[in-house]
Amino acid sequence: MASRTSDGLVQTQEVGDHPAGVHDRGLLLIGLFKLAKAIFFFCIGAGAVHLLHKDVGDEVTRLALRLRFDPESRLVALLLHKADLIDAHRLRQISVGTFGYSALALTEGIGLLLEKVWAEYLTLILTVSFLPWELFELVRKPDWFRLSLLLINLAVLAYLVWLLRRKNFLGKR
Repeated sequence: MASRTSDGLVQTQEVGDHPAGVHDRGLLLIGLFKLAKAIFFFCIGAGAVHLLHKDVGDEVTRLALRLRFDPESRLVALLLHKADLIDAHRLRQISVGTFGYSALALTEGIGLLLEKVWAEYLTLILTVSFLPWELFELVRKPDWFRLSLLLINLAVLAYLVWLLRRKNFLGKR
């Protein structure tokens, strides 16, 4: 059984071996978001490994036919052109990078769900480190998706700074 307090925390009653405690809904939400990202990037990495030693163009054509796209359409032609640029070395790079990022997101997510201070700092540092790249991408090719990602990460950043200051782990001005 859980009840909510006025400052956004969830109060839980003692159940079995789990002691009663107060849980931060913001950390829970961010942690679940990070776990979803970990699953997404793990699937991307697994897909890249699956495509190793296969003709990526043939796989794109098979997928287009399975999804009932016209194989002569401009979209499929664009995807086939891009698929020709991907070789086995590039697929290995993609899989290593996405598996690494998935491991980081998994670490962040589990740490935040367990409300570990190190996970709050790790998430804060990683979020700040990706902001220049997100801004560059938004300026290079502005769209709603990139803007949404930037706004979500700014909200996460603001929340974590507020939370760490509230806990007195970040210096106050």
